Amino acid sequence: MGDVPPEIIGHYTEEVDEGERLARGVHRLELVRVQEVVRRHLPPGRLRVLDIGGGTGVHAEWLAAAGNAVHVVDPVPRHVEQAGALDGVTSELGDARRLSAGDASVDVVLLFGPLYHLTESADRMSALGETVRVVKPGGLVFVAAVSRFASLFDGLAREFLFEPGFPAIVERDLREGQHRNADHVPHRFTTAYFHHPEELRAEISGAGLDVIELVGVEGLAGWLPHLADRWDDEEARELILHSARVIESEPSLLGLSAHLLAVASRPS
Repeated sequence: MGDVPPEIIGHYTEEVDEGERLARGVHRLELVRVQEVVRRHLPPGRLRVLDIGGGTGVHAEWLAAAGNAVHVVDPVPRHVEQAGALDGVTSELGDARRLSAGDASVDVVLLFGPLYHLTESADRMSALGETVRVVKPGGLVFVAAVSRFASLFDGLAREFLFEPGFPAIVERDLREGQHRNADHVPHRFTTAYFHHPEELRAEISGAGLDVIELVGVEGLAGWLPHLADRWDDEEARELILHSARVIESEPSLLGLSAHLLAVASRPS
């Protein structure tokens, strides 16, 4: 889309494939945990799901496989093409702030990508406002955000913190939530906004949604890449997942996770 910063489009077109990322290493923890949280709230029956910023369709795919009608909206042309090729998934090029969907036309909304990259509060509130508009009364909204502390922990875990220039990125993240990668170093992510947990809750409530729960997705395990070697062992995998589940709602540890996931509903 014309007003999405080009470095964001470039990041997802040239530097990373979200579907592949979530299928390897410790990132598989993120995928499974998101599935767990979403599944425990979804009502029975075939649902109309709008996946805003749905990327390559990594979540749309499993939701469609469960029998739901899933439509992906994304600003990256390659993502739209990839998602639209999945069985049971439709897709379109679009912007979270200006949706083509009709009022109260869907049962469930996933807003997993847009709040990462809408760096201005007014834009984030526009995206949340559009979400409220398109979801039916009583419908569910799942909202993801990157934790304010993600660069700090990632920098320690993978030793980026010792690279020239990276400490300054971390300091700005902690101070303002504004993440910038001016040198376009691939492993330093791209233009983004990182939320404090309570800030995310306040934005969602401020848009007129009722927050049901706010969880940390990965916990400490998400910062320990060596755990990927244990993932294929069923017993070890369950212990890793358990380590994230038992602290998911602990207020003092929410920001430890790389990703925050809020579950909300539009008032009836």
